[in-house]
Amino acid sequence: MLATLVPLFDQDMRVKAYSLFGQKKNFLLDARYLSGAQYDAVNVPGFEIIDSIGIQTLSKDAEIFVPVTNISIYGDINSQCKVPRNRIVLLMDTLIKPELSYINRIAELKKDGYKFAIRKLNVSDFEAYKEILKQVDYVILNHQKIVISKAKIYFSKLYPNVSLVAGNLQSQEIFEELKAEGGYQFFEGGFYRMPVTKGDNEVAPLKFNYIQLLNLVNSPDFDLTDAADIIGRDTALVMSLLEIVNKMAVNSEITSIKHAASMLGQRELRKWITTAITKELCTDKPSEITRLSLLRAKFAENLAPLFEMAGQSQELFLMGLFSVIDLVLDVPMSEALKMMNVSKNISAALVDKSGAYYEILYFMECYEAADWQEISRIMLLDKMDEAKLSEAYINTLEWYRDLF
Repeated sequence: MLATLVPLFDQDMRVKAYSLFGQKKNFLLDARYLSGAQYDAVNVPGFEIIDSIGIQTLSKDAEIFVPVTNISIYGDINSQCKVPRNRIVLLMDTLIKPELSYINRIAELKKDGYKFAIRKLNVSDFEAYKEILKQVDYVILNHQKIVISKAKIYFSKLYPNVSLVAGNLQSQEIFEELKAEGGYQFFEGGFYRMPVTKGDNEVAPLKFNYIQLLNLVNSPDFDLTDAADIIGRDTALVMSLLEIVNKMAVNSEITSIKHAASMLGQRELRKWITTAITKELCTDKPSEITRLSLLRAKFAENLAPLFEMAGQSQELFLMGLFSVIDLVLDVPMSEALKMMNVSKNISAALVDKSGAYYEILYFMECYEAADWQEISRIMLLDKMDEAKLSEAYINTLEWYRDLF
């Protein structure tokens, strides 16, 4: 089972929901898909994912939009959904036609407590889908396909109780424009992780302090005393360090920051500092930037053996972690990496989009976008084990959950 989460933001850039997209089989490797046969069609992959790893691993409290097909909507949804229904939004598209059988089925599931969303509607579909639109809770409007500002007027008049999602936004400028316009419940798209092409070239002193610490601990053989000195400059880091050390050694008396650092040791201190500082660097950014940075870091590390780069797993962790450093520091990637002691392989991947490490970054970007066709192609060419890929991503989600 392959799965990924696509965030939906409110106007304050807080994640309020995730769309959960999954693929049960690599259709390029499975003859049943190549022949067009329906395989396990009445089951909803999203519910299998939620059941196998737990909804708290996906998100603590956000709604989860779970896609249903024109076949799976007739399956036994109630037995498949084993989590509170107020957390679930059944996500439809235009494969579900505005026909009486579908309209009645949606009404049945609404009575059972489910919410509904619909996507991929064209303007020409609005009138035909009126009986379905009367029942849905969300409509996702594709900014790339229709003029959603006009569509918003249409829905506000005829369906005032429907929440609108401005979808497929690809720049911060478009997001800011639509936010100022008002009338949208959520915003979805790659706008929140677009590369920074220009910046002020000045990094806040506190962030520079964090960068110094990151550079120090990711050098081959750093000095614990030097690390302790930099940690001591920031109260939040000191408190976090003491908290993690106290969990490890309940009955030990900690006499200094250096003592606490030495109790962790180089390896564990490096891991703790890398994740703790990432969270601190992103405090003035949308929470999804922190999440994206850490998930990419761990996912890249987990993918290393699948790309025959197991020996570079720690460096790949840094590559994933720094893949949004331009957003964190508000400067172009090339300038951001000048502040970091990164290898040529990491720089090539993040700045030039080249080299072996970029193959993993590109794979992760396709995975995040649920581009299953491209993921399937790469898996086929690299003879990648689907079960190991699924395990790598699930382990990443569990690791992130445990961090917080």
